Amino acid sequence: MRWSRKADNDGSDKRGTYSNMSQDELSGLIARTALGDRAAFSSLYSQTSAKLFGVTLRILKDRAQAEDALQEVYVRIWRRAGSFRVGQASAMAWLTTIARNQAIDLIRARQPATLEYDEAPEVADAAPDPEARAVLSGESRRIDSCLSELDPDRATAVVAAYVEGLSYQELAEQHAVPLNTMRTWLRRSLIKLRECMSR
Repeated sequence: MRWSRKADNDGSDKRGTYSNMSQDELSGLIARTALGDRAAFSSLYSQTSAKLFGVTLRILKDRAQAEDALQEVYVRIWRRAGSFRVGQASAMAWLTTIARNQAIDLIRARQPATLEYDEAPEVADAAPDPEARAVLSGESRRIDSCLSELDPDRATAVVAAYVEGLSYQELAEQHAVPLNTMRTWLRRSLIKLRECMSR
């Protein structure tokens, strides 16, 4: 499954710019895609491809490879749309995670088998540190219980950051808050989670 993108005479890419479509509207497009609605899938592509291309390009740092990765991203989205669950993560967080994972898979495939994941160039650039991720490792039932004590938007941000691997900047954009505000959200949420987990 591939999508053609014609260039203007000046060579510019015709890929649409990331829109301000609401998360509910994006969720609706994903739900319709899960039912095999190709019109919804086409709309989803036009609304999100610029954003997801930016994700793959930032990780791969090669435009041609990022283009190839983007094609596979939308194949995955088409196949996995039925697994999206409203409330577990925002629609854009879910889409971004697929794009990041596809780009990371390509990096792993092109590196020697002995190269550790952490050595891949800037895969986790600007992402929360591994120590913080440890808060969410293991004991999933307790973690779920503790997450439920956080405000819903904070809990969503924590999961997106430390489970799905989104960067602070990506989270700030998705929640429409300043970068420093997002850092504060996550720092305070982690403190609350640690306190809850220690009870």
